[in-house]
Amino acid sequence: MTNPPPGPNHPVGPNDPTEWARPAAAHPQDAPTQHLPPAAPPAPPQPEEPEKRRFLRDPLSILLVVVIVVALVVAGLLGAELYVRHEADSVVSKAVACVVQDEASVSFGARPFLLQYMTGDFTDISVQTAGNQIRQAKGMKLDLQMNDVRIHQTAESVGTMGSLDAEISWSSDGIRQTVQDAIPFLGGLVTAVTTEPANGTIELRGGLGSVTAKPQVSNGGLELQVVGLTGLGMPLPRETVQPALDAFTTTLTRNLPMGIHAESVQVTDSGVAATFVTRDATIPTGQQDPCFAGI
Repeated sequence: MTNPPPGPNHPVGPNDPTEWARPAAAHPQDAPTQHLPPAAPPAPPQPEEPEKRRFLRDPLSILLVVVIVVALVVAGLLGAELYVRHEADSVVSKAVACVVQDEASVSFGARPFLLQYMTGDFTDISVQTAGNQIRQAKGMKLDLQMNDVRIHQTAESVGTMGSLDAEISWSSDGIRQTVQDAIPFLGGLVTAVTTEPANGTIELRGGLGSVTAKPQVSNGGLELQVVGLTGLGMPLPRETVQPALDAFTTTLTRNLPMGIHAESVQVTDSGVAATFVTRDATIPTGQQDPCFAGI
């Protein structure tokens, strides 16, 4: 007979056929091991943006850099401008001082001198002497203006000069000193010099007589033409003094470099004023004239 199925209260034993069919209880240690994928390593920290790159992206920083660069360029150009002006001032003043035998100061125009220096073309150069003398002429002062000076050295010349205009003033007392020093016979007799602008004459006066002379332009130089001469209150022939005055004025105002010559002369209340000029002149080399050796 077939045994009936156990009731709900029937105990289940090891020999119970239903127990065999029940799956064995799973134990934790018998559970299959789950293999999880390894965790991704943490991302490395992003490097900070370089400070220099961030600085250059700042508009204010860029503006500051531009301002600094411009300031440095301007400072460099200004320094170069001052340096070349100083050097040119020294060269020109030495050349003029050598010619006139007096101290000279030089000034240049408003045009940037550095550009003139680089091209060798100069304009608006002014020169003034101290007024002590020009060569042997005491009390003579020079005010000189030069334009269109081109320095392009060759074997024959240093360069060219478009124009030179010189205003010369010679004081009455300077004339007296010069005559006393330069003309032995007449100089010892002259004690004072007076001018007569209306007549265009000067008078050299002394205790024994006087010489009245008229300054005029002659052969590119100045000449003191005797128009009256007295001695011991008596008229004397002009030939007794004229040769000495001619030799004196020739030494002072003729044979000037670069074709510089007298253009006009007039008598003033304080002395004599004259204009000397030259145009399209050639600047001599140092071998031709030692005064131009430094140019």
